[in-house]
Amino acid sequence: MKPAEMRAMSDEQLELHLKDTVKNLFHLKIQSATERLETPSEIKKAKREVARVRTLQRERQLAAARQQKAGA
Repeated sequence: MKPAEMRAMSDEQLELHLKDTVKNLFHLKIQSATERLETPSEIKKAKREVARVRTLQRERQLAAARQQKAGA
């Protein structure tokens, strides 16, 4: 998923996407451990996806804190 598409998501949608991606990453790691993983690059892609989502969540958290501080 592209970062622009993720930015258009709501907080709840991002949280669900993160949970799905983490679950997928877990399954990929299990497949890798049992030597059934066909494409090892999928693990790297999943890790990057998790990092992107967490970065967006942190950006939103910081923006909300700035707004709250400016309003006070």
